[in-house]
Amino acid sequence: MPVTADIEAGSWAAALTPRLAQFAAVARHEHVTRAAQELGVPQSTLSRAMVRLEEDLGVALFARRGRTVALTPAGHTFLRSVERALAEVDRAAESVRADADPAAGRVSFGFLHTLGSETVPELIRAFRVDHPRVRFQLVQNYGEAMIERLRAGGLDLCLTSPVPDAPDLVARRLDEQRLRLVVPEDHRLAGRRRVRLAEAASELFVTLEPGYGLRRITDTLCAEAGFAPKIAFEGEEAETIRGLVAAGLGVALLPPPAVPRPGVAELAVTSPRAAREIGVAWLEGHHDTPPVAAFKRFLLSRRGQLLD
Repeated sequence: MPVTADIEAGSWAAALTPRLAQFAAVARHEHVTRAAQELGVPQSTLSRAMVRLEEDLGVALFARRGRTVALTPAGHTFLRSVERALAEVDRAAESVRADADPAAGRVSFGFLHTLGSETVPELIRAFRVDHPRVRFQLVQNYGEAMIERLRAGGLDLCLTSPVPDAPDLVARRLDEQRLRLVVPEDHRLAGRRRVRLAEAASELFVTLEPGYGLRRITDTLCAEAGFAPKIAFEGEEAETIRGLVAAGLGVALLPPPAVPRPGVAELAVTSPRAAREIGVAWLEGHHDTPPVAAFKRFLLSRRGQLLD
């Protein structure tokens, strides 16, 4: 039997998928009429579909004996793959249905490294008081990477800073976090409680890598103070940066630590105003499942209290 000419490479799935369940039913019953009754389609329609399937593949799948059929060797081989494919579709359907379950569904949630030690665990703990069975898929990353993942459909929501402003995203400001100038404990400024950022213009800075929101904020604040920071080291995690400050590599602008760290002094910055906004973002037009909608409402209810 010749392969249908209009089925080109890459289009087999689209051409064959509607008939795979029909093929499996006929193979299971070894009888077209009984398979048609199970599927709720006319026997003639099912017979034509099987003939067309064989024509498209260019392979005989059935040996016909009146109204009964038996699989050929090629049919047996094809059936094994079809059953695996149909089972995977069933698993995928059950998975997305489970994720949308209002009581026990899943939320894909991204957040900054600096919010991972206390803020996010406390948020999830508080949310699960009323939603104990909701599951979380958590992604901890820097802001730009999370926004990319949000756009790609890999996240439902993310906590990020700065709060993004893009036409394809919806973002809501939730809280503000003051930043401190962190210096080694034996630094010339270590005995101060407050400092103007311009007083650190001659210092080496230890910062996060370009692309991190906190790095952009650092560069902007230094520019407002009238200088470009001289970079001694670029890292990927705020507490690593704090440790390198303690080792004497330079100074840094960082949010407060979860617990005080020895070896450093943390100074309030009086000018310019050193703070970062933290907000929640999601993709414009994103369809929220019930658990995602519930968690979004919860986050928005914490406006002004996110960092308490």
